[in-house]
Amino acid sequence: MTRTLTHGEQLLKINGVELCVETFGDRADPAILLVAGSAASMLWWDAELCERIAVAGRYVIRYDHRDTGRSTSYPPGEPAYSFTDLTLDMLGIQDASGIERAHVVCQSMFGGAGLILGVDHPDRVASLTFVSSSTGADDLPPPSGDLTMPAEPDTSDAAAVVEYVVAGARVYAGGSPYFDQSAIRALVERDVARARSYASTLVNHYAIEVDGPARGGFGDIAAPTLVVHGDHDPFLPLPHGEALRDAIPGARLLVLEGAGHDLPEPVWANFVSALVQHTKRDRP
Repeated sequence: MTRTLTHGEQLLKINGVELCVETFGDRADPAILLVAGSAASMLWWDAELCERIAVAGRYVIRYDHRDTGRSTSYPPGEPAYSFTDLTLDMLGIQDASGIERAHVVCQSMFGGAGLILGVDHPDRVASLTFVSSSTGADDLPPPSGDLTMPAEPDTSDAAAVVEYVVAGARVYAGGSPYFDQSAIRALVERDVARARSYASTLVNHYAIEVDGPARGGFGDIAAPTLVVHGDHDPFLPLPHGEALRDAIPGARLLVLEGAGHDLPEPVWANFVSALVQHTKRDRP
């Protein structure tokens, strides 16, 4: 990019915790809140991707979940929060930013938080986008291919942690021709160095209470919805994205050819174009 669009990172007090938030672009533009997947800090929404969205006329917000990056962390294996708490964090970020209604993009596991937001707080959502996510229905296909992970590392050994996370990213790419090991390694090295407790990052999201909306399910989402899914996704094969599209009234599906359970750089142009079109106006 030829200019810097970020406004820098801020630590905000929200819902009794500290959340690290970074914004890009013009505050007067429609707001897009990017919600990363499990064990993923804001860095997994690449800064250049955020800038591309901002250049297209959107105000982009990315942030560190609890137990990732610079946000509040809990002892490993002892997360004191639920999906509902993470949803309230999203709303708290909107409140702190003076945003009544945001276009919310939820990735992977935290599509569950997007579900709670869309059903229980429809007045705060201009649109929803689910990336590499699922309805979780029992009849959907299991993971495909070899998802064998290496042995868990000694979390006091930063180099071993980096190797472990890079290996996991390779597995979740599902044989994608776009997997860039050097780029992923550089990202993971920054992520590990930046985290308050990467030992907590590795385990805590998988130990939280998985609750749902107070009422209803995916069929009760009224917000315009875009589903984005890679055709190489080994963890949640493409039928998961198709089921999500079918479950949400009026939802559309964008299939990213060559992508796994991730958003590699070669698919950014298609993703950004679809997202910008989807968030074209703040619908009542």
